[in-house]
Amino acid sequence: MSKVGDVEVSDEQVREANRANWDERAPLHAASASYDLAQYAADSSKLSSVVTDDREPLARALGRDPESRLPLEGLDLLHLQCHIGTDTLSLARLGARVTGADFSTASLAAARRLFDSAGAEGTFIETDVQHAGDNVPGRFDVVYTSIGTVTWFRDLDAWARSIATLLRPGGTFYIRDGHPAMFALDDERTDGELVVRYRALADGTSEAWDDEDTYASDDKLTNVRTYDWPHPISEIITALIGAGLTITGMAEGIHLPWEALPQMVLRSDGGAYELPEHQRLLVPLTYTITAQR
Repeated sequence: MSKVGDVEVSDEQVREANRANWDERAPLHAASASYDLAQYAADSSKLSSVVTDDREPLARALGRDPESRLPLEGLDLLHLQCHIGTDTLSLARLGARVTGADFSTASLAAARRLFDSAGAEGTFIETDVQHAGDNVPGRFDVVYTSIGTVTWFRDLDAWARSIATLLRPGGTFYIRDGHPAMFALDDERTDGELVVRYRALADGTSEAWDDEDTYASDDKLTNVRTYDWPHPISEIITALIGAGLTITGMAEGIHLPWEALPQMVLRSDGGAYELPEHQRLLVPLTYTITAQR
């Protein structure tokens, strides 16, 4: 991945570039061994590694038993930035009535095919998350988003307002994502040192990147340009509070579902990556925030 620079860019340019990138990624991911969509159709108990890790903290935030077979039973759940639907299907298998939302047409088409192949019920809506409150009908007991989310858009206040709009009174918002401290580290350094290279704080400009690789496939992309924004945790929490939500919990974690740094090793259960033991407690890799309307 090559950083082009910190740039001023319009929301329209961002949507066009990022959507083209994710529309191209979606069929590659759907066909990849990494996502292994056929296994979801063949095994009705199959859960994604992301939802496997989120299951316990999400259930506890909802006052549900995480050991229950269906800890989300009876709940209407909206999955923002659902991509090709593996996490959405996993949430449905925990008992939720699911709606997935994403701005990528190709991702939603792959998600619908996955649900059809698995014989599962779900609704999918095309929208960017900053405007989901205007485009997704209904209200939900849970709004969920996890891994690879808030860096993709500029306006956290609009995002948080959409979440508040989409939650029923008493409803719960759950997010787990890559930690800003982790995203600031040099991901191309080969000597195993943890060295800060990128911004962790926002200044209004976007970070522009050119990258022909995608994390779940060896195929090369042609729509290589993407834009994202660093958002510190303080900004995320302030946006949620400003939208009228009450923060009910926060945690920081040491596992990621992708190999973000060259020295990372696969966790013993094969579900996630972590830093080598001598670095494991030096920097958080994820954060989790729960909030309630």
